[in-house]
Amino acid sequence: MAASMEVGVSAFSNETDSTGKESSDTKEEDDATEEPEEPKEPRVRETPEDIRFEAIVNTLAFHPTRDILAAGDIDGDIYVYSYSCTEGETQELWSSGHHLKSCRELAFSQDGQKLFSVSKDKSIHIMDVEAGKLVSRITKAHSVPINALLLIDENLLATGDDGGTLKVWDMRKGTAFMDLKHHEDYISGLAIDQAKKILLTSSGDGMLGVFNIKRRRFDLLSEFQSGDLTSVAIMKHGRKVVCGSSEGTIYIFNWNGFGATSDRFAVRAESVDCIVPITENLLCAASMDGVIRAVNLLPNRVLGSVGQHVGEPVEQIGRSRDSRFLASCAHDQLVKFWDISSLADMEVSDYRRRKKKGRSLKALSKKAFGTGDDFFSGLAEDTQGGKEGKEEEEGCDSGDDDSDSGSD
Repeated sequence: MAASMEVGVSAFSNETDSTGKESSDTKEEDDATEEPEEPKEPRVRETPEDIRFEAIVNTLAFHPTRDILAAGDIDGDIYVYSYSCTEGETQELWSSGHHLKSCRELAFSQDGQKLFSVSKDKSIHIMDVEAGKLVSRITKAHSVPINALLLIDENLLATGDDGGTLKVWDMRKGTAFMDLKHHEDYISGLAIDQAKKILLTSSGDGMLGVFNIKRRRFDLLSEFQSGDLTSVAIMKHGRKVVCGSSEGTIYIFNWNGFGATSDRFAVRAESVDCIVPITENLLCAASMDGVIRAVNLLPNRVLGSVGQHVGEPVEQIGRSRDSRFLASCAHDQLVKFWDISSLADMEVSDYRRRKKKGRSLKALSKKAFGTGDDFFSGLAEDTQGGKEGKEEEEGCDSGDDDSDSGSD
């Protein structure tokens, strides 16, 4: 009898536990049904996320009509990304490894359907942007490695090499109709006027070259400037030509006055390796010290820092189609994006302000400070050998006339 009671109690207990467990499970299911977790909205950043690569990126280019960026590295690989400020949406679209050596320059066609590249392997490649496939190539375009590339129009292409040779190509025929060597060192940059007539070259020999592609001839070389000329751009509505240099000086030429500089401006950087015009008066300049500076021309002012790759030389910078972002690549194997949307609204006074030695650069964006222990390490001027607090002019200021102030 006792045994049967124990069995009955045990059965009742098991039934109770089972029922309680089922009730608890049902309650949890009801709670889950009643209060579903809301999916988190993706974070929207001020700029797209940094893109990390497996090798140092030498060159980059923005698509002319879409949010697409191309990058070429020292291994000869080309990567094409779609970029977005929404976190997690910057994605690789395709990559290509057709170049045998370092990819040195990239450029999209005006319609954005083709991507042109030049390489240390002396070749020119043309890729289909949508398909990511090689369309055509010129394998021995130069006898030495190619260093510079410029698309003149939908049919004409200019290239410059390490030996100082300039070639202008008719891509419909795949042949060069200009093949001229007037520089004694590498061609670092190319620029063309609005009329597509005058082609300018900057070179490691310290001279600016002037070529007439309409008449297919060489015109002249400028006077020698101290250090390599590393880049060239046309500004001030075609009235000024600007060159960066390995000495950290920006040289300014008058249009049709290419023989000698009309002005020069030391930006107090280790070098000015790459310049990109943002407006007719303002440019961004990248340096070996990793800092990207915003510089106003005439009056000449370093306005501040847009961003930096901490302690890493910057290889190239590029401006997006809407002038909202500046992208940069450096030896840290990163492509970074910087917000430059406010630069166009900056006003620069003609008043020449004096500043104390040791004063740091002004940060022009929230990201400009980077993540280094000391952002301004190396940016402050050396105050040794002079009295602390000694004041010096910020830069030469020649106004906006065609004067020869600052010329030797």
